Amino acid sequence: MMINITLDQLRQLKLVSMAQALQDQMQQSSISAMSREERLAMLVDREVHGRHNRRCAKLLKTARLKYSQAMIEDLDCRPYREIDHATVMSLTLGPWIRSGHAVLITSQT
Repeated sequence: MMINITLDQLRQLKLVSMAQALQDQMQQSSISAMSREERLAMLVDREVHGRHNRRCAKLLKTARLKYSQAMIEDLDCRPYREIDHATVMSLTLGPWIRSGHAVLITSQT
């Protein structure tokens, strides 16, 4: 019963991913071989990743992208399109942001 109270308190504190990770840990028999510090680290890591994933999902939903399932790997870089694959991939990594450069994309019609 004590664990149910703890899980409810975690949810009240908006530590939803941590509560789910704790439930998962309780169902694993191999988890008892780990130290308390390792288990706590796993719980905290799960919460951090859960928050990051929820934030990314919220930002993607807010962006209202025209092609929400588009992937950079699917970009058509055949020669007649005059798109340099290496340049596109460097744009996805973002060093141009850190160096203060702007990107201007024009359409040739």
